[in-house]
Amino acid sequence: MGAAELIVYTRPGCPFCTSLRAGLRREGLEYRDVDIWQEQGAAEVVRSIADGNETVPTVVLGDWTAVNPSASQVLGAVREHAPELLPEQKPGPVAGALNALGIKRDR
Repeated sequence: MGAAELIVYTRPGCPFCTSLRAGLRREGLEYRDVDIWQEQGAAEVVRSIADGNETVPTVVLGDWTAVNPSASQVLGAVREHAPELLPEQKPGPVAGALNALGIKRDR
């Protein structure tokens, strides 16, 4: 089996998606963001997980799936199912806040 990948299915304008992505960035987690309105087949994947609905964010990590999870739930799943995806070092408070906002800091 290949390396695990954290996939977050989203759509534009979704406040729950924005919140989850900020929380994952705050923790330093890398993920692939998939827009269900743009990527062919993505909405079908979400419907297969969310009882026929296009509820986002929907998260997939190997066999683990969740509909509208919190960042802490996703972090727990990564710890359990794919610890290799955890950052070597958790960002400090300032770096985490900048990550959450999507701001890159020069060193």
